[in-house]
Amino acid sequence: MLWQPSLPEKYLTMPGAELAEAIDARRAQLGKALVILGHHYQTDDVIRHADFTGDSLKLSQIAAGLAKSGEAKWVIFCGVHFMAETADMLTPDDTAVILPDLSAGCSMADMAAYDDTVAAWESIHQCLAEQKWNGKVVPITYVNSSAAIKAFVGNHGGACCTSSNAKAVFEWAMRQADSVKVLFLPDQHLGRNTAASKGIDVATRTCVYDPKLARRGEPLGGATPEQVRDSDVILWAGHCSVHKLFRPEHCSTVRELDAKEGTKTTILVHPECSKEVVDRSDMTGSTEHIIQTIAAAPPGSRWAVGTEVHLVSRIARAAAERGVSVRILSDCQCLCTTMYRIDEPHLLWVLDHLAAAKPKVVNRVSVLPAVRAGALLALDRMLAHSAASRVAVE
Repeated sequence: MLWQPSLPEKYLTMPGAELAEAIDARRAQLGKALVILGHHYQTDDVIRHADFTGDSLKLSQIAAGLAKSGEAKWVIFCGVHFMAETADMLTPDDTAVILPDLSAGCSMADMAAYDDTVAAWESIHQCLAEQKWNGKVVPITYVNSSAAIKAFVGNHGGACCTSSNAKAVFEWAMRQADSVKVLFLPDQHLGRNTAASKGIDVATRTCVYDPKLARRGEPLGGATPEQVRDSDVILWAGHCSVHKLFRPEHCSTVRELDAKEGTKTTILVHPECSKEVVDRSDMTGSTEHIIQTIAAAPPGSRWAVGTEVHLVSRIARAAAERGVSVRILSDCQCLCTTMYRIDEPHLLWVLDHLAAAKPKVVNRVSVLPAVRAGALLALDRMLAHSAASRVAVE
């Protein structure tokens, strides 16, 4: 996590209505040179100031398009650090990407450190060489990863993926040689669910590499040489702290309530949930898929959705106006606490600096050129194969 300086007291004590008015005034003052992007998981107080809302890569692509048109000089990314990194890589050098609170990180992205990934790559290849396996290991990283991990993957012939195009990227990876193993970082659940959707027996043809165990002296991160040899997919021991909170018993509770009340609730979950939850749900899909599915749901239908609480609350309110009932799958506080660090006080703070007599960019997120080159390789491969498969980037 990066260090974020404390805000001056005035930002912390300003009433909500005054904060919103001040932000609106600064936006009007800065005009089209400013673009504010809001990730779907942000609170309503932040989303109301966003020019565009969406998933991480979708927002980065929007930023890139606006910057290339010459309109956007400053892009404020109301998301988390890896998202701002991706936006920086996809925008011109003279466009400043700003993260209102530098401490807004991602626990999943932090679970895959560069040095651990290098160690894993070397130990996996040594293990396979000792067993005379002559195929190719193709690394795939979820976009929820640092620029350094994206660069490692790009420089080693791999690609990024999103939750909606993971299947297409898996298919591309499996075509890279006669015998292929995928090393999937950093979310083991998306990797496992995607492997299962491609017909891979995840009980016998996948294994988990845990970097914590590797640091304790287990060279294969807790896997055996035989498991590594026999696996089609080697899963990194990472997860989303939000989606991990959804449990199979939450699905059972919905089913039991339906049976008691004579109703039918469709369970729709994000593929970052565990396979046990995905297997008990009716549907699974990316954030954009969830939004679009609920938007198209017929009046009178009932839904239980397994994803971040602010998003579920927002789509539930909109759905209720059409007579569609939407609830979160679990009653626990399934919110992204790091995303929650972005708030109106931090947003106004960065805007005040931009609107000063001598404008100053604070909290700029910049990816080093050497890292950017490799990371863009991974992103470009993902985009190319997604387009070829007609898969939306969500």
